[in-house]
Amino acid sequence: MRKYDVNQIGTIMQSEIAEIPSVFTKLIDTADQFSALANLLKSNEIQSVLVLARGTSDNAAHFLKYLIETQLGLPVGLTSPSSVTIYHSKLHFEKTLVVAISQSGQSTDLVEYATAAKSAGAKIISITNDGASPLAKLADHHLDLMAGREIAVAATKSYAAQLLGCLLLVNAWSSTLSNYKSVVEASKTLLSDANSITTAVANCDRANEIVVLGRGFSYPNAREAALKIQETSKISVQGLSIADYMHGPISALTSSTQVFIMAPNGMPLDSLKGDLEKIRAKSPKIFWFGTGELAVAGETVIPGAKCENEIYASVVDAIILQSFALEFARKNKLDPDSPAGLSKVTLTR
Repeated sequence: MRKYDVNQIGTIMQSEIAEIPSVFTKLIDTADQFSALANLLKSNEIQSVLVLARGTSDNAAHFLKYLIETQLGLPVGLTSPSSVTIYHSKLHFEKTLVVAISQSGQSTDLVEYATAAKSAGAKIISITNDGASPLAKLADHHLDLMAGREIAVAATKSYAAQLLGCLLLVNAWSSTLSNYKSVVEASKTLLSDANSITTAVANCDRANEIVVLGRGFSYPNAREAALKIQETSKISVQGLSIADYMHGPISALTSSTQVFIMAPNGMPLDSLKGDLEKIRAKSPKIFWFGTGELAVAGETVIPGAKCENEIYASVVDAIILQSFALEFARKNKLDPDSPAGLSKVTLTR
């Protein structure tokens, strides 16, 4: 194994996480691009929405799904690009909006699926970090994440920008007014609290199983936290809905399992209590990301953002899961900037 100076690894990922407040500010300052698109969406008869994404962007896609379904009442599906790219299916897209989310806007399967959907009658929106990318160019409307170039392989600031961008779009579409400056301030506050991350990392052992659980708006961050730890620390981690976890995977839970619970401030905690009793019965180590309201003695809490509701808190809490992944990799003397076997842009078909 390569030997690393922990002070010299992960510096790019760390600097990109630190940019998140400024990325939020830039995105909020370009809110006109979201309101202009929302006005067009209101004038179109859209009956369903499909979200097209891969990897980290797919986790942001789950967040958009919850937003549209709860705020607009439109059913949202997650696409299966291989239906088009491998099986060459001819799908019907009348009165359908396809939202393609991608940091690079280059993945071959996303471009091919979006092209097929557009030719079959879908309206295409792309949300990318590159307005000159193939996905941005083929879309009917492109939304720029304003995150600037992202160098570290593990996406951080672009994922946070995707979450906020999805929120800006849906709020504009549903005519919801909000004070987004609170999101910026909350992100700065989280970045200034390194102690809770340090404690959590010290309490976590790479040799033992990690399971990350969420529900509703915290589910996308559960998936993303699992992905970030897998990418940067080279271990297998499950990111699941707590409801799905109770349907089978809990049978593998032991006292050595480390259970991460994504619980943003404002989350309806009653939905967790019954399942939490069953999890605690196996005496695992429990880590809370967000609110520690349900935590008991011996459980680790990483405080999350204090925002007006769980939706906004979930956007900002991306910072704590990313910071944990960064410091956990450093603890294990692994370089999170350049994980082995990964590249920044993944081209799949």
